[in-house]
Parts: sequence; C-alpha cells; structure tokens
Amino acid sequence: MRLFYAIFPPRTVQRTLAEAQRSLRGNWKPVREDQIHLTLGFLGDVPEAELARVRRAGREAARASGPFVARVRGTGFFPGEGRPRVWFARAEGDGFEPLALALREALPEFLADERAFKAHLTLARRKGPAPRVAPVVFDLEFPVEAFALVESRLTPRGPQYTVLDTFALKERDERGKQRTAKGLAKHPQAD
Repeated sequence: MRLFYAIFPPRTVQRTLAEAQRSLRGNWKPVREDQIHLTLGFLGDVPEAELARVRRAGREAARASGPFVARVRGTGFFPGEGRPRVWFARAEGDGFEPLALALREALPEFLADERAFKAHLTLARRKGPAPRVAPVVFDLEFPVEAFALVESRLTPRGPQYTVLDTFALKERDERGKQRTAKGLAKHPQAD
C-alpha cells in the first residue's frame, strides 16, 4: 500500500488554489482540485501488516497536537533555482512541523529518509518544457482540526486517493483534559 499522511484544506481553499492553476502554460500538470493537500509525511510502500501501527502513530500524533490555524500566502518552486519540477503554495502554521516530526519519530523506518519538512500544497508538476509561473499571492486561512492517512494508487489518469483514516487533533480544556476539536467535519476526501 502506497501511503501518506496529509492535511486537506477546506473545499473553498482548494477551489481558490485551483483557480491559480489557470495561469499554467506549457507542460505543467495541475493537481486535481479535490486532491490539493499538504503532505505531513510520505511513507511510500507499506506492508498491509504494518497498517495498524501506522494508524496508531497517527492517533498518537493527533493526541499530542492541538488544532491550529494554517495560512497560505504565496507560491514558490522546488527546486528554487534552475529548472523547477514543482509549483506550490507556501503554508504556515504552528502545528505543521510538530505533527510532521511526531510522525517521523514514530515511524523512522518509513519517514527517516524524507527531506527536511517544508509546509506546502503542491499545485502542479512539470512534465516537460514549461515556463516558470508568475508569483501568486494568497491571503487564505483555515483551521486545521484533523489530518488523514491516505492511500495513493497510481493510474494512467493520475493518482487516486482513498482516505483510510482521519485523526482529530485534540484541544485541552481549562483543567488540561483532552477533547476532540469542536466542529470537526467529516474529511472532504471521505465523501
């Protein structure tokens, strides 16, 4: 199973980011609107026998983290110099890095080789000659109250995502007792 942990922004944010994709020219392949997400950790191929452990790591990371606000401000490229392969929207938020680190520490055999974590939402991948996209500035915010464990199946028409589990981030009441974030909606990819 090809798995990753991800935060999917609300549909309204996905829609705004997808509108920016209209400026793409050349051989840029846009990410489907409903698949725009922030990857907390890409596990790659995981044996099915490890799935319970991967789910447990997600639950424990969520239990140790509280809800936070994500901000999306502008676009960039990977790599930053030379010929870019990925066009993305930068994401900021106090909870991204601690969540990614907790997952990496819980599953080092799957996540230890990952590059340094940089919070972003991929908008397009370059598939051949293509000009750089002009910078786009956003002023978007959304609450992060959960993240998902996602299976990705590669097909000739592009990846197909299936949300296997959703992990609610925990907030603490005035006595320090944990509770699930208020207003947590069903994950948009679980529809």
